[in-house]
Amino acid sequence: MSQDTPTDATDAPSRLTEHVEAALRGVRDPDADLTVFEAGLVEDIHVTDGRVTIDADLSDFPPSEAESVTATMIHAVSEVPGVERAHVEHVGSTPATGAREIGVESADRVVAVASAKGGVGKSTIATSLACAMAAEGRNVGLFDADIHGPNVPELLSVSGPVHSDEDGNPVPVDVGGLDVMSVGLMSSSAPLAWRGAMAHDALSELFEETAWDDPETIVIDLPPGTGDIALTTLQETRVDGVVFVTTPFHAAVSDTHRSIQLFEENDVPVLGVVSNMGEFVCEDCGRAHDLFDGPDPIGALDVPVIAEIPFAPAMQDTPAPSPDALPEYSRSLCRAVLDRFEEIWSVDIPEGAVDIRGLPSEDRYDEVADGWADTPAGERFHLVSDRDPTPVRNYLVETSDVAEAELEPFEVRRANPETWLLRTVRP
Repeated sequence: MSQDTPTDATDAPSRLTEHVEAALRGVRDPDADLTVFEAGLVEDIHVTDGRVTIDADLSDFPPSEAESVTATMIHAVSEVPGVERAHVEHVGSTPATGAREIGVESADRVVAVASAKGGVGKSTIATSLACAMAAEGRNVGLFDADIHGPNVPELLSVSGPVHSDEDGNPVPVDVGGLDVMSVGLMSSSAPLAWRGAMAHDALSELFEETAWDDPETIVIDLPPGTGDIALTTLQETRVDGVVFVTTPFHAAVSDTHRSIQLFEENDVPVLGVVSNMGEFVCEDCGRAHDLFDGPDPIGALDVPVIAEIPFAPAMQDTPAPSPDALPEYSRSLCRAVLDRFEEIWSVDIPEGAVDIRGLPSEDRYDEVADGWADTPAGERFHLVSDRDPTPVRNYLVETSDVAEAELEPFEVRRANPETWLLRTVRP
């Protein structure tokens, strides 16, 4: 595709549509020597507060050519003064989507893969983890949230276009049974220039509107560091656990410690750390060689090391959600993540415990009072709550004529981010 220089445009909202159309009329197909309008590809243009959506029918194009046309149109429109964000909505013939679940939080569990620095293999680990889960026959989605550097499409050797369901929700690309969503599937160039607010809005929309195929697990590949995208994810999306990827290099580990603190402060359980590319095995001598000098600093993070993956050719091959296409490193990582998830989120509720999780505030104390009254003297009283139940101690003292000293032991334990357990004995 080629692009002629569009006419000058002003920021006047009333004329923005005209300038967008003029820019698109400069986009030509050199083979057919037609503009996208002459070829009948553009069906409609929607402009709202500087955000432009182009309805285009690219169903007759092979996927790689459709992606090229999409990228060229977005680039042309993005150059128009007053345009804050451009998106091509593919209309016309689209694949059957069936019944789907909307939004990332429709998954039974959401696992983020994060790193404090770039270049440590985070996207490779996230992609391999999602492929390994899908290879076990699970419904898995992979969400590439690295909006400024989306690498997942390249790692999986897939391209757009991204189609929409009948309600206009974007449908992930199917990669051998693995649902994949990435801004890199929508445009190969525009996201790199998005400003903070634009990136925030685009990511929020994809989190909320993507139509997944009944996912059991969604793996989110976060951008490195603790910037706006990571904060957006923590504030607007339920994350049930995070896996950190780092090399055993002291500077990378030090930054990882600070990143872990951010997730812990937002009540996201740290499933563990992947120590990546710490050594390589010589093909000639068969011996392992360390890539970083000095003692391994990862132990100082005080979180489980769930995998140690060497710099290996097997991890550089194109992954696929098939047992035959995955190295043992990926399968072991998958098992370790699932085991840690089960360990953190499985809670043994004592028999007869008073469970006030999910109850309205006005009903909680009544439920506690009834359970306390039903507990015989000298017997244990167990309470399960979705918030810190420590104030229950004062309530029992005030309402049941027991001295505070008599409520011993009085133990409160947080089993996971959503479950608190209280145990005491009724005097």
